[in-house]
Amino acid sequence: MSEARDTAGHVPAQSSARDWLTRPLFGLLMAAATVGAAWLGGAWFAALIAIAIAAAAREWHRMFARTFAPYMAVTIVSVVVALTASCGVLKAPSTFAWAMLMGGTIANFSLASFRREEPAWQGFGVLYLGISSVAMVMLRMKAPEAFWLVVTLFAAVWATDTGALVFGNLVGGPKLAPILSPKKTWAGLFGGLACAVVAGAAIAALLGGDAVRGGLFGAGASIAAHAGDLFESWVKRKVGRKNSGNLIPGHGGVLDRIDSIIMAAPVCAVVVLGLGFNPLLGVNP
Repeated sequence: MSEARDTAGHVPAQSSARDWLTRPLFGLLMAAATVGAAWLGGAWFAALIAIAIAAAAREWHRMFARTFAPYMAVTIVSVVVALTASCGVLKAPSTFAWAMLMGGTIANFSLASFRREEPAWQGFGVLYLGISSVAMVMLRMKAPEAFWLVVTLFAAVWATDTGALVFGNLVGGPKLAPILSPKKTWAGLFGGLACAVVAGAAIAALLGGDAVRGGLFGAGASIAAHAGDLFESWVKRKVGRKNSGNLIPGHGGVLDRIDSIIMAAPVCAVVVLGLGFNPLLGVNP
């Protein structure tokens, strides 16, 4: 959310204090909705993802064009149909999902080229949002111990975001990558990584599995999450925005909230479904 500033450009103290109250409140509400949808699985989980992606598509495309509705519509349709295919409604779900995402990418690129409105970014938006969406659904449907694995993934990403925020503010220190994001620090990077390792290991151990594997999974998810956060920070800086939107109090836009999972989900899908790494090996049935 864009913060009000005084004439010197400083954020008023009451605004910062309000964010420290609203951020955890809305964070808990979103976490509860996500875990609940993941528990129900299938169409429920896909529907929650589709809602988030619809809001994220609006924020993404309006960063690169004043009249963004056509690009947003193409992205939403492409991702929703790809999610529907991933739920097993259609035959050859993976092939159809990829075909829809590639078709949407080409459509947005072509339209933006004709209108001279950042064709590369408009086309990329479909893949950026679509691949992560399909990856999350595929993890929920095909991964071993699927529900708990998805919970572990989200817990690692949330732990990364929280740890980075807390350690970055408490410790401060050298900046991580000022050219990409002016505020992120090395303390935040390692603090978030440590919290994600603990989260992954703790969940695996509590379920009767291998804590080492759980910690490694948490570390991988955390590194990918940091990369996703840095990428979106760079994009927002490129277009002159502090936040992608203001839909979620204390968090900014939907993209501001899900940028980490957008990168982490595909990476974890490749590791789990592609390479066969089971972070919850040994979990009690």
